[in-house]
Amino acid sequence: MGGVAFLFAGQGAQHPAMGVDLIETSPAAAEVFAIADEVRPGTSEQCRSASKEELSQTENTQPCVFVHDLAVAVALRERGVVPAACAGFSLGEVAALTFAGAFDTRAGFELVCERAALMATAAERHPGGMRAVIKLDAAQVENLAAQAGEDCWPVNYNSPQQTVVAGAPDALQTLDVLVKEAGGRAMKVAVSGAFHSPYMAEAACGLAAYIEAGHAPSPLLIPVLANMTAAPYPADPQTASEVLANQVSHAVRWVDTLHTLQDQGIDTFIEVGPGKTLSGLVKRTLSDVRVYSCETAEQVAAIADELA
Repeated sequence: MGGVAFLFAGQGAQHPAMGVDLIETSPAAAEVFAIADEVRPGTSEQCRSASKEELSQTENTQPCVFVHDLAVAVALRERGVVPAACAGFSLGEVAALTFAGAFDTRAGFELVCERAALMATAAERHPGGMRAVIKLDAAQVENLAAQAGEDCWPVNYNSPQQTVVAGAPDALQTLDVLVKEAGGRAMKVAVSGAFHSPYMAEAACGLAAYIEAGHAPSPLLIPVLANMTAAPYPADPQTASEVLANQVSHAVRWVDTLHTLQDQGIDTFIEVGPGKTLSGLVKRTLSDVRVYSCETAEQVAAIADELA
């Protein structure tokens, strides 16, 4: 048997009633929610009862998804499921780093709240959106994005047949037409900005300043692959800080990340947090691997019984 990797869900996977059943079954998960409520009062209740619309606002999405991601991961660890490596999609990368020891729960959550505020501000200053393009390969999508306009960029390389594009509203409307003509399909992503694009440059600068002001990551206890490089986070704190800050304005190389994990001996992937998006991407990218989605107390127990 090969190794296990935790994949931490990102923004866009949020939904009402996220993860609160873990509070009753896992002391480790309950502590994560409690710390979040100390830093940002009402976070647990927002996870429990907020509407889909409220959860789709960046300043709410990121703290709530982070808490759910981390709560599931620590609940699994509490039951004996310990990963050999981690990766997180976009926002999920901060949860992965926190789980792996770069930050304690409070510091990781505070970082996510700062990140969310900076990205929300950047999105207000530079209105835009994102499209998930399917049925076309990455090279085709790159070509169509270039045709759609200067403010249109491939930003998430999700699977061999799914690439997400971010950009200005008019450029994305042009892209929709081009994609349809090419035999593909473009779907709106449930986010409020053109994330991982140059529109987030101000957020990256703000995040770099925040990290530099006493919030640098500690050495990792478990390897975490970086979205920006598809390679393990560097050991040097200064370099790691630069990778983390620049992540918000650079592409997510998820296909390469999954292949790197498999090349390192990972054959079991557990998506932790809301939804099944990452599980689906693994299945469409890799073969000969086991894939699990884990977001509820029942799923934690079932996976732990099978793997621990």
